Amino acid sequence: MTFIEYQALTPSQKASYKIKEFFSLLPGRFKSFFAAIGKFFKNLGLKFVGGCKGYGSRFTKGDFATKLSYIVMGFGNFTRGQVGKGLAFLAAEILYISYLAGFGLKWFNKFDTLGTELTHQVIDEVTGRPKSVMGDNSMLILLYGTLTILLTLVFIAVYIANTKAAYEAEQSVKAGKKNLTLKEELQEFLDGKYHVTMLSLPVLLISVFTILPLVFMILIAFTNYDKQHTPPGQLFTWVGLDTFRDVFKVTEGASKGYTFWELTKWTVVWAIFATFSNYIIGMIIALMINKKSIKFKSLWRTLFVITIAVPQFVSLLLMNQILQDDGVVNVIRGYMGLAPISFFNSTALVARVTVIIINMWVGVPYTILQTTGILMNIPEDLYESARIDGATPVVQFFQITLPYMIFVTTPYLIQSFVGNINNFNVIYLLTGGGPSKNPNLYQAGETDLLVTWLFKLTMNSNDYNTAAAVGILVFIVCATLSLITFNMSKSSRNEEEFS
Repeated sequence: MTFIEYQALTPSQKASYKIKEFFSLLPGRFKSFFAAIGKFFKNLGLKFVGGCKGYGSRFTKGDFATKLSYIVMGFGNFTRGQVGKGLAFLAAEILYISYLAGFGLKWFNKFDTLGTELTHQVIDEVTGRPKSVMGDNSMLILLYGTLTILLTLVFIAVYIANTKAAYEAEQSVKAGKKNLTLKEELQEFLDGKYHVTMLSLPVLLISVFTILPLVFMILIAFTNYDKQHTPPGQLFTWVGLDTFRDVFKVTEGASKGYTFWELTKWTVVWAIFATFSNYIIGMIIALMINKKSIKFKSLWRTLFVITIAVPQFVSLLLMNQILQDDGVVNVIRGYMGLAPISFFNSTALVARVTVIIINMWVGVPYTILQTTGILMNIPEDLYESARIDGATPVVQFFQITLPYMIFVTTPYLIQSFVGNINNFNVIYLLTGGGPSKNPNLYQAGETDLLVTWLFKLTMNSNDYNTAAAVGILVFIVCATLSLITFNMSKSSRNEEEFS
């Protein structure tokens, strides 16, 4: 379709055309996305191979001190005046070997089986009474084994850096240059390498409190860690992709597969309605407040700020009590001679519509404040030109306001959509996942999202492996859709269009 043909379309036809264009391009974007991931790992492999080649060539070309650095880390730097760097490498080697000998190997050696010996009782030879002998703990083996593997990867990187530093120090001496002293290197970390100094602590904390638990959770999905295999009384072991097969497989009765697909459909519907209802209604209210004829603009904005100032969980719990079967709404309906409405316990449709409407109550104020600032920044000249050309307010909205808003707020929409997929508070505090009238749902109600089902699997039935698998699948879908959608948007492809 040419530009002239596109401009001749009505606003609804343009919206329909863009939606069709988006979904027609989606398969190609998915293909490009996974091709980019493959290219990334290919380049990573090439860099690893290149690093291995450099590792061998440095040993071949290096002198005795450099070669000895392959065994005694830091020796090449230490003998060439870089005492501080040499001692740092040597300390890393000593600490790693001490960790392996005193702690790491004990857990790593059992990592392939996750333990074989159960806790059992034996007769004490002295007292003649039975006593418990602790067996293996699969969870600790998995945790500390994972920690050992990650520390080993870090040590390998430090070890390769040690060989590179030793060789560079050798080449510097041969070229007649002076290597940096300890004082000079420390000064460099406060000047040219200051970013390394500032980022070291955050990276360390992220590694300990984010990366390690994340890897641990991912590995649980490949085990049979559930209520029948809960340590320390029982052991769990590796089961490969069996957990994922159970999640995808639909069987008769209450099954994990049926529950996963049903909740996935509802989660997508919920995320779409929860995101775009807040966005559209919030934008409309912001437009109304920004009209020149509206009085008391500050008052309206203040009211919405106060709404946001109330903690969300307080608002949700209050709405939960108001809409109960014996809540305020039904009491008032009783005084009016009307039949009570069971908002949360009658049917899935009523409960789902209710939570979507309440989500608008707590979410629209955020959109209003965000879009208000954006609307103030739309150049007034655009509206003046449109009015001179005879454009109606509706045409101005679809031709100027809406395109500008979507351009600026695309990252916010993506964040809001992903946030609603993982919106635990609204569902759990309002309905608790109910009503639970579908007997084929496993540990879930009809308003449960995947994230609330994940919580119930963990807390109610101890299906930790299934919960971990669901968490991985949700992450993959959210990350993939977010990256593809953002890269397809004008916010990414043409950042200067509205500047």
